[in-house]
Amino acid sequence: QVQLVESGGGLVQPGGSLRLSCAASRLTLKYYNIGWFRQAPGKEREGVACGSSSDGLDDGWIYYADSVKGRFSISRDSAKNMVYLQMNSLRPEDTAVYYCAVTPDRQSMCVPRGYDYWGQGTQVTVSS
Repeated sequence: QVQLVESGGGLVQPGGSLRLSCAASRLTLKYYNIGWFRQAPGKEREGVACGSSSDGLDDGWIYYADSVKGRFSISRDSAKNMVYLQMNSLRPEDTAVYYCAVTPDRQSMCVPRGYDYWGQGTQVTVSS
């Protein structure tokens, strides 16, 4: 069973930065599309940043939601089975539970229903 464990969330002031990490186990990460999603209270879960598998068979695409473009960056270290989300210039509206997810479906887009395996989530709160 694939396992994903997020870490790095917390309380940060507006304009600050956080780096979320996701440790993946029982899979070979380079064969999976990766994604970070978030869910704020009373709102649906949304895709924040996603990326294609990294085994060289795809074009290597990366997607960012418009609300985070230029501020967030998704990356992976396939050798370590780790996925990261660097978040800069954080805003109060970025407050949410952030989830790491992966899927072996190379055709999946950056929407929750396209991902098969999920972490438990980590809280990010942006407030002064």
